[in-house]
Amino acid sequence: MRDPHQPGPTEWGEGRHGVGPWEEEHPGVPRPEDPRLDPELLAEGDRRNVVDAYRYWSRPAIIEDIDTRRHPLHIAIENFENDANIGTVVRTANAFAVDTVHIVGRRRWNRRGAMVTDRYQHLRHHLDTAALFDWAAGEGLDVVAIDNTPGSVPLETTELPRRCLLLFGQEGPGVTPEAQGRAAMTCSIAQFGSTRSINAGVAAGIAMHSWVRQHADLRQAW
Repeated sequence: MRDPHQPGPTEWGEGRHGVGPWEEEHPGVPRPEDPRLDPELLAEGDRRNVVDAYRYWSRPAIIEDIDTRRHPLHIAIENFENDANIGTVVRTANAFAVDTVHIVGRRRWNRRGAMVTDRYQHLRHHLDTAALFDWAAGEGLDVVAIDNTPGSVPLETTELPRRCLLLFGQEGPGVTPEAQGRAAMTCSIAQFGSTRSINAGVAAGIAMHSWVRQHADLRQAW
C-alpha cells in the first residue's frame, strides 16, 4: 500500500525535477542490486517525467509494472486532419494507466504534447474508423463516442461500460458521422459558457476521469 502522505508523482516547483546520481543522493550507500534499475540512470541521475516510485528504473521495467495494473479502458482519437491534441490525449491516458491509445487515420502526429509519455503508453494505429470498430468488436469493447451532438446523453449521469473504448473526434468537426452511427452511445460534456466546444484534449481528460471515478481502484493511485 502506497503512503498517501508521501510527495505526489510530479512535485513541480520544488527545485530541480528528478534526482541526481545514486552516490550523490545516497552517500555511502551501495547501489541496490535490483534488475529493474538502469545502470546509466544510477550513474548520471534521473530527470525524467516519471513518478518518484520509478526513479532509476529502466523504461522496459516501468512499462512492465504498469502493464500489471492497466485499466480495461481504451482511448481512440480520429486524426484525419493532423490533430494537434493527440499528444495531450496520450499524456493523460498514461496518467490514468489506459490500456491503449488508438490513432485513427493519419499515422503521424505531433508528439510534443505527450511530454515523452508515449514511451510508456501502448499505441495502436488504425487506417480508418471502420477498422477501429472491427477491432473493438473483436475485443468485446463497447465504443462510446464523446461529442456534444443531438441525441447524445450526459456524460455526468451516464454509467460507462467497464470494458470500453472512448472515441474522440477532431478539434472542430468532432466525431465523424460514421463513428457516431456505429458507437454504442454518444456522451456529451455539460457546458455553460459561450464556446461551441471545448478542446479535444480537455474533453478526453474529463471523459477518462469520469471512467476512473466509476471503475478504478483508487487505492492503487499514486
